[in-house]
Amino acid sequence: MTDTKALFRPFSLGSLELSNRIVMAPMTRSKSPGGIPGEPVVEYYRRRAANAVGLIITEGTTVDRPGASFDPAIPNFHNPDSLAGWRKVVDAVHAEGGKIAPQLWHVGLARRPGTGPHPEAASDSPSGVLPNGKQIGEPMSAEDIADTISAFAKAAKAAAEIGFDAIELHGAHGYLLDQFFWDGTNKRDDRFGGGLVERTTIVQEIVRAVRAEIPADLPLILRFSQWKQQDYNARLAQTPDELEAFLAPLSEAGVDIFHASTRRFWIPEFEGSDLNLAGWTKKLSGKPAITVGSVGLNSDFLGAFMGENSQASSIDSLIERLENDEFDLVAVGRALISDPEWAAKVRDGRLDELSDFDAEKLKELV
Repeated sequence: MTDTKALFRPFSLGSLELSNRIVMAPMTRSKSPGGIPGEPVVEYYRRRAANAVGLIITEGTTVDRPGASFDPAIPNFHNPDSLAGWRKVVDAVHAEGGKIAPQLWHVGLARRPGTGPHPEAASDSPSGVLPNGKQIGEPMSAEDIADTISAFAKAAKAAAEIGFDAIELHGAHGYLLDQFFWDGTNKRDDRFGGGLVERTTIVQEIVRAVRAEIPADLPLILRFSQWKQQDYNARLAQTPDELEAFLAPLSEAGVDIFHASTRRFWIPEFEGSDLNLAGWTKKLSGKPAITVGSVGLNSDFLGAFMGENSQASSIDSLIERLENDEFDLVAVGRALISDPEWAAKVRDGRLDELSDFDAEKLKELV
């Protein structure tokens, strides 16, 4: 029988104290009409907290910029009614003994003009350019960037006041913050553009602005990725040295935990080492790292959007990596959609009860 004790060791950092190492990965749901998370959203997160998930990271919830969202049913994190809805989510999760962090989000140029709750708004982006070089918009002005930094800080302050246990910034997958990181979309010639380190400037400033608005011991998580929705083969860092250079200013600015997003957690990040992206991130930054990518399933999540099912798979190699302290926390996505009791079943040794992923459930997300 697989020994899963490593997954159920406590973890603490600052004010965050977790009973185990299992994190619910953020997954877009579009189940919040008008941007307001209602009772179905409360129940969705409550069920996972009641079944041994250590830390829940919410679906992406957008900051206060007109072009931040591409769907009116995606929750926002600035409308008073939305914040009241999130408070109910927090209270329900806490009542079950769980912990929760919002993922603060701006989709950037992933939003087509004319969509979202403000169809009249422009789509924000570093340079108004797609990775293929096509110019489809205007670069963000200095004023736009300042307002975006302020929007993230205001959202973080609200999260702390509501009672969230940590905060995550979405800097991955080709959305706005990642568009600044990526040379394919950041062609600026001011201080927000340039080389890899210079392209982290806006996120450094967001991190500092957030840190100024939240308690010093409230952990701040940054999710980042090499791959992009626009290019699965894209890479910010080609070598460990480049990755270290990328992480250092973000860590110094105040990131406490790095959430290293990959499509498959078992894939080595660089030649000559078995370490995955989270493993390298922890080694190079000295900060705790979250791994993610097809945990408990035999194929990556992108296929799910094409209607592909996935079979449940062994977590033995995941446990071995965790025992070796390659990373600190493990984010689980689709397995927790298929089964809200996934973490409890793993804890209780009921691995034979873990279910396959049915792509139809991606539509339900209950």
